Amino acid sequence: MRKFRLFDIAEHETTIRKEMVAGVIGFFTVAYIIAVNSIILSEAGIPFQGAVLATILISFVGCLLMGFVANAPIILVPGMGINALFTFTLVQAKGFSWQEALGIVFVSGLIFAIIAFTKLAKLLNSAIPQTLKDAISVGLGLFLMLIGLEKGGIVVRGGSSIIALGDLSDLKVLATIFTFIVTIVLFLRNTKGNFLISILFGTILGYFLGLIPHDHNMTFSMHEYGKVFAGLSFANFLSFPFWVAVFSLTMVLVFESIGLIHSQTKLAGSPGKFKRVLQVNAISAALSGIFGSSPTVAAVESTASISAGGRTGITSITAGTLFLCSIFFVPYLKWIPDNAIAPILILIGGLMTLNIRTMDLKDITEAFPAVLIIVMIPFTYSIADGIAIGFILYPLLKVSIGKAKEVTMPLYVISGLFLLNFILQYL
Repeated sequence: MRKFRLFDIAEHETTIRKEMVAGVIGFFTVAYIIAVNSIILSEAGIPFQGAVLATILISFVGCLLMGFVANAPIILVPGMGINALFTFTLVQAKGFSWQEALGIVFVSGLIFAIIAFTKLAKLLNSAIPQTLKDAISVGLGLFLMLIGLEKGGIVVRGGSSIIALGDLSDLKVLATIFTFIVTIVLFLRNTKGNFLISILFGTILGYFLGLIPHDHNMTFSMHEYGKVFAGLSFANFLSFPFWVAVFSLTMVLVFESIGLIHSQTKLAGSPGKFKRVLQVNAISAALSGIFGSSPTVAAVESTASISAGGRTGITSITAGTLFLCSIFFVPYLKWIPDNAIAPILILIGGLMTLNIRTMDLKDITEAFPAVLIIVMIPFTYSIADGIAIGFILYPLLKVSIGKAKEVTMPLYVISGLFLLNFILQYL
């Protein structure tokens, strides 16, 4: 055991073999992120193979940092929901180039690091009402579900309405529905690697239904990644929209990370590692902008590693090493059709909406701003705008009924900045 004093194997009452097995299980549980994140990033304009390598390499680096610095069995990968914010809000809705969006990721990561390494994390976390934090998660979930439904063709742009039900006789829609049924059954049965299996199933089904071109170029080149690595841009660094985008992304990053890491370190029996894990997460999030990806977060699937007995950094290092080895499979990812990805977005989004069960909606001044966040994120197709509307309304309602003291000063500042952004944007 002396050789592995770095990981405190004996103190954690585990073995190297158990840790490595937990890492393997965690990797295969979360490996789907390579395909899903890459496809979402490619819709922002990032070259597909470059997006794949960015996803793999930042996951590898993040897991290694988590293992050696925090000694925690937590896997860092680009976060679902945050990658949607990157593509569909920052790039498609706000008009930033993907290079500028990567610059926003980098700056947000640096601010996140400042928060994580100081007392600001505790201050900010306590300043924002829990209902608003939960609403952000639920709104992100609905947004992911909408993206998945669109990608699978289940909902389309309506002729006499904003959206409408797609053509249920279309082969793509049928393949999406069938794959979704398989996905949710595998998930409910707690099958190891369920999402990965569902992607393979959806891809094979798509192939036999003629949804995948048969003339794929199977070559692999690092050339595309050369355009992505360190491709971040700060062209609009001094503009107000840039900093509003940074602020919105940082808010989502901080609240999601605090919640995930708190629950996972507690599950692993090491709540004392919370601060170090949060700091590593922040550093990895900043590096994401350099590597060419949306920010990393502690994967929800880390619970699979922890449940399998993972207690130390050997688990995350093992998972990270497997991410690096997956580079050999990059050419084959071009085969994955929308009908294989859409069900995962729908299911993950649905799971995120379950946080609504914990929300206290008795007080209308708390409930209505939260509901507006939940509704406006998917309806405006903008996570940042959805959050802003709820955060502006919250202090207005509190002040209007004489409960101004229930609003913290940081929340007044945050709400004021969101309001100022709307005023400047539409003047």
